[in-house]
Amino acid sequence: MREFLTKHRELLRFAVVGGTSFVITTVITYTLKLTVLRENPVTALIVGVLIATIFSYVANREWSFRTRGGRERTHEAALFFLISGVALGLNALPQWISRYVLDLQAPHVSLVGQETADFVSGMILGTLLGTLFRWWAFKKWVFPTEGARLRAVAPPAESGETGRKAA
Repeated sequence: MREFLTKHRELLRFAVVGGTSFVITTVITYTLKLTVLRENPVTALIVGVLIATIFSYVANREWSFRTRGGRERTHEAALFFLISGVALGLNALPQWISRYVLDLQAPHVSLVGQETADFVSGMILGTLLGTLFRWWAFKKWVFPTEGARLRAVAPPAESGETGRKAA
């Protein structure tokens, strides 16, 4: 098991960041959807995803992909947010289809049916679609070079050595 965890450390960390981002997205989306954006559920989802994406950049850069790099930081951030923008569209697409193509909204379905369709399409299918795209695209374009940000480790000092040469 330890070998598996070590081999897939990057993916597992990405999944933890994704899970945390999912919670952030869900809390913000439903807070907005049940208060100020009642008539705009897709907008509520987009706002939730945007806020979670900012968290995701910092967490992925500093933890999930901490040894990867290969790009200047501003270029890396621009690519991250560009790819996240595409993923945001992929994330919102299933809910948009559910609401506006399949018309799974009140009064055509019950409120429970509408909310179930929104959750399954936006929070489950959309998140899955966006996450798969992000994993592939981040490794390919944002953090392409493995080992690019390895930190130099100073060798341990020998006992009794003070850094001066003997006379």
